[in-house]
Amino acid sequence: MPAISGGKTYHHGDLRNALICAAVDLATEGGPEAVVLREAARRVGVSPTAAYRHFEGRGELLAAVRDHARRALADSMERTAVRAPGADTPALAAEGRLAALCRGYVGFAVDQPGLYRSAFSTPRTASGDAGPEADTGCVEVRAFTLLADALDALGATARPPRPPRPAAEAAAWSAVHGLSLLLLDGPLRRLPAQRRADVVESTLAMVVSGTRAP
Repeated sequence: MPAISGGKTYHHGDLRNALICAAVDLATEGGPEAVVLREAARRVGVSPTAAYRHFEGRGELLAAVRDHARRALADSMERTAVRAPGADTPALAAEGRLAALCRGYVGFAVDQPGLYRSAFSTPRTASGDAGPEADTGCVEVRAFTLLADALDALGATARPPRPPRPAAEAAAWSAVHGLSLLLLDGPLRRLPAQRRADVVESTLAMVVSGTRAP
């Protein structure tokens, strides 16, 4: 999705998409708290009234930004997995893909903290209630689905094939998500680059080795 640079005036076309692009810029710069409908309208060059014709309020705009951020997170995971080196056996290839997906997850968080935080924001409706996703669970997040599919593929390479351990996908997600937050907001944010890379690789090795346990 192309971003609209600050100062450019919107003239015609898809105003809804233009507002989303401006809001993605805001989230990239300052996280979900920076997503404000009036500011998105100002950046696009339209009145707040025009913006409110497309979005009920900030919560609806933030939900669109969250969806964009989640797609970007999953895309980062898949790009990293595609670049992963090949392996001699299906089992090693499956382990490599799982590790690469996790690496892409953490890498996105570190490189795009504003969008990463926005991907897990909780938009509120005009009444102040959480959006409709509140009761749908993690199955809506493609990043989670990628991890779950990678774990299934890894289990299929075992001889005899075995199903993943119960809740293994949630455990893997918890590991990379928790690590990401520690790197962004916790004490791990102070680590030098090489030490941080070591921590990431150790965590990924732990995730992969956990799949081998009976």
